[in-house]
Amino acid sequence: MKQKLTKAQRIKERAKESATKFKRELKKSVVTAIVAAFSFLIALSWRDLITEWITKISESSPIKSSFITTTIITIIGVIGILLISRWGNEK
Repeated sequence: MKQKLTKAQRIKERAKESATKFKRELKKSVVTAIVAAFSFLIALSWRDLITEWITKISESSPIKSSFITTTIITIIGVIGILLISRWGNEK
């Protein structure tokens, strides 16, 4: 038979539930913010490369170093997004 909870016990249980929900939502928000930051970093990196490439087209100069830098930043950003997303999806 289930025992009746006192008013203080019910309040304590509701507080625990609220804290758990808050923690879950906070984690989701943090993950979203970090993924957005990595995505923004990738976008800025590619923007710089494209701008430089367009500028260099008129000079017909290679832009290997910027391409390599942008590719490395993209890889690091994608790995960061994957790690943070995995962390955020833990149950």
